[in-house]
Amino acid sequence: MGWDDQEDSPPTRRTYSDAEAAADLATYKQLKGSVLILTGALTVVGALALERWSPAGSLAILIGGLCGIGNMLLSTRGNERLVETRKVRAFVISSFLRLGLLGIVAAVLALRGPAWSLGPFFLGFFLPLALFAARAPRAFERK
Repeated sequence: MGWDDQEDSPPTRRTYSDAEAAADLATYKQLKGSVLILTGALTVVGALALERWSPAGSLAILIGGLCGIGNMLLSTRGNERLVETRKVRAFVISSFLRLGLLGIVAAVLALRGPAWSLGPFFLGFFLPLALFAARAPRAFERK
């Protein structure tokens, strides 16, 4: 008897109650809000720390943080709408538009200031994503 001759057992299905869904949604919203606040605070602290050494770097990390917050809000809203409507095409188009717009901001910043200012910009831009990824596993642990 080969591996393909074995009878497939149906996959085990996890039950997910409405109460668990509501609790997870509340956790998600709380996590999103705390990440946005923490991103704003860390971005301002980073901008103030760089101000004396490099005003261009300070401005870049501040703009990057603001763009990162905007990107997070737009992308999470897009994800939520995707779950609600199941319209993949609209999600993909909105993602391309969002990234294109924010890419223009990065390009203008690099053209106006020193080229190395992209580093602080992207540090601020990806800060919300990194914070969300770092904090989500603990926030969604099942007790």
